[in-house]
Amino acid sequence: MPANHPKKSTRAAGKPSGARRTGVARALSKLGVTSRTLAAQWVRAGRVTVNGKLVHDPETPVLLDHDRLRVDGALVGVAEKRYLMLNKPRGLVTTARDEQRRATVYSCFGESDQWLAPVGRLDKASEGLLLFTNDTAWADRLLDPASHLRKVYHVQIDRRLDDAQLKQMRGGVRMEDGTRLRVGAVRILREGEKNSWLEIGLEEGKNRHIRRLLETMEIKVLRLIRVAIGPLKLGELPKGHSRALTKHELQAVAAALKD
Repeated sequence: MPANHPKKSTRAAGKPSGARRTGVARALSKLGVTSRTLAAQWVRAGRVTVNGKLVHDPETPVLLDHDRLRVDGALVGVAEKRYLMLNKPRGLVTTARDEQRRATVYSCFGESDQWLAPVGRLDKASEGLLLFTNDTAWADRLLDPASHLRKVYHVQIDRRLDDAQLKQMRGGVRMEDGTRLRVGAVRILREGEKNSWLEIGLEEGKNRHIRRLLETMEIKVLRLIRVAIGPLKLGELPKGHSRALTKHELQAVAAALKD
């Protein structure tokens, strides 16, 4: 079947003219059905209809509150919003599919027909608190740098630090690309003869932020565990296990995002 022309209207009679439209692939993502990337694949494969008409362009404009979307003939509605935290083990990559066939964080979940996406990432060698949701608007708010939700990490390093090194971490280190990396807060949790544990807080984390900063200072990271995101605490959740966020936790996040 030929692809729909992008200018061809899929509007039904009586559609509100001033309402905001969004691409059909993005609409499926917003409804919590699947990721935007997979939704686009469904559209191109001819599995999606809008108001009874087959569409092939993922950018076909639709109205979420008005148009009838179907996937494989099944009517799509707003999925129940889900919010989970996972204690990510070391050695898993934060992606749904990995081209190198490495184990992913989704191996920690049982079989489910509902799509969930990670909110941010932890690299393969890192552990700890990782959030998942099908509420894309909620995820976007948490990931927005303007939210200022502090992320807290417990980091084991291969040495003891002195006051000058702690001060350097707070003041920041300039990378070769000109980027300046610093921590919002750092304190020593405990020390051994040859290593120590730090608690590090980041207001806005860049890719491999802590590892890159410490590598520049010639400090080796032995373990890196995220223990908190804003008011959300990892607590005693066992490694590799997940649980739903409580109503109180969701309220605390909402309050923190308003500050």
